[in-house]
Amino acid sequence: MEPAGAGAATGPRILVAGIGNVFCADDGFGPEVIAALRARPLPPQVHAADFGIRGMDLAYRLLEGWHTALFVDAAPHGQPPGTVSVIEPEVPDLAESRATPQAHGMDPVQVLSLAAHLAEEPLPRVLVIGCEPEIRMTGEEPDVRVGLSRPVREAVEVAAGMVESLVAELLAGAGPMADRGVRAGQRPATVGEEVSSR
Repeated sequence: MEPAGAGAATGPRILVAGIGNVFCADDGFGPEVIAALRARPLPPQVHAADFGIRGMDLAYRLLEGWHTALFVDAAPHGQPPGTVSVIEPEVPDLAESRATPQAHGMDPVQVLSLAAHLAEEPLPRVLVIGCEPEIRMTGEEPDVRVGLSRPVREAVEVAAGMVESLVAELLAGAGPMADRGVRAGQRPATVGEEVSSR
């Protein structure tokens, strides 16, 4: 699959990776955001791709000299469903965690651990654009559930806009703040700006 935004590029390169299982309800948030981004023009330095549950593929892709990687994923943080946040995860100690991604799912921290174990050069900076799910599934359920809940579905365009905002900041040399949040129906925050839940 050719990533959205692929083409000749100069300057910092940014990978936007959609993560999630489309057969597990709200876990399919990441792939849906990538689909939304395909309808938006992205700079040539930006490559957006749906990695689904292919953790090994994403780990190896992180080794390709990116400046920054944006992971888009359903991520429970105890917020109202549909809340979109940006966090910067820490790579765990490889001496303590060498687990590979599970076959039925993909934990971003596990992917970072694997990539760090494989890497000969420093990994790119990683930011996670996470959406609070309403329906949480493990992948072990006997039945699949395709489609997002209403609040998470409404958050798809919010997250796509947030990706565009972060990309603009990164390409302009401005580092985005961590731990920002925005609900569906709101515009993305800019650096240093607080966003209310109303």
